[in-house]
Amino acid sequence: MLRGVEGYGAASRIHTARILRLSEDLPVVIELVDSTEKIEAFLPVINALFDESGCGGMITEEKVRVIRYVAGAPQPG
Repeated sequence: MLRGVEGYGAASRIHTARILRLSEDLPVVIELVDSTEKIEAFLPVINALFDESGCGGMITEEKVRVIRYVAGAPQPG
């Protein structure tokens, strides 16, 4: 999850986190990385959350090319 410090809403109005104005409607990006099948199976859940929240948003799909994926070494303990 990434939280933006400034963005435009659907109405093209600037939302910002300037020091004198604390905004509760800043942009948020949530990324899910999984197989196409699992993401597609999860879409009804995401759509229901959008409907329940009553707020706007956008869902996009991007194909990625994994260049390197390495698990970290187990930690002692």
